[in-house]
Amino acid sequence: MSAIRTDTEEPDVRTIPDSTLVKRCLAGEEEAWSQLIDKYKALIYSIPVKYGLPQQEAADVFQGTCMELLTRLPDLRDARALPKWLIQVAHHKCYHWKRQQQRLISRDGEAELPEPEIPPVAEELVRQTEEEQLLREAIASLAPRCRKLVGMLFFETPARPYTEVANELKLAVGSIGLTRQKCIDTLRKRLDELGFS
Repeated sequence: MSAIRTDTEEPDVRTIPDSTLVKRCLAGEEEAWSQLIDKYKALIYSIPVKYGLPQQEAADVFQGTCMELLTRLPDLRDARALPKWLIQVAHHKCYHWKRQQQRLISRDGEAELPEPEIPPVAEELVRQTEEEQLLREAIASLAPRCRKLVGMLFFETPARPYTEVANELKLAVGSIGLTRQKCIDTLRKRLDELGFS
């Protein structure tokens, strides 16, 4: 059951179902491609950042992953698999970049070094990335006021004082705590629905 939105604000693009976006992309809608990339840009870009890639290489991984999405989207059988597929593609590109860097460094003076072993995808990194994406989706599904409150209280550094948050959201300072708790309860429920452990 989805929450009723009382604000006139349009829903966040991250709340549009993947099946809808994929269908529209495959129909050739340019706006749908932009929305799909916008929905997953934080997920894709987070992976090279976790690998410690420099900014330019992280941007290259992002672009390469988006290009692979563009060319291989028609092969996707189930739109629900899209986030995991994007994670795997980005991890693969990061791994190959790291491997290439090691090869360049280690082959300076030795021509016949063996190829480095390909380790399995770092399961912990994949799990963490998937959980972050679920959290992004859950936050995006909140009503706009809750989404903004959660962002201001938990994702800004330094944390804002309640008086500033109250002024921006046009709430009484004394109601911030109760509103925050309601938003967190809604977020927890949504995370449970998404299978967040």
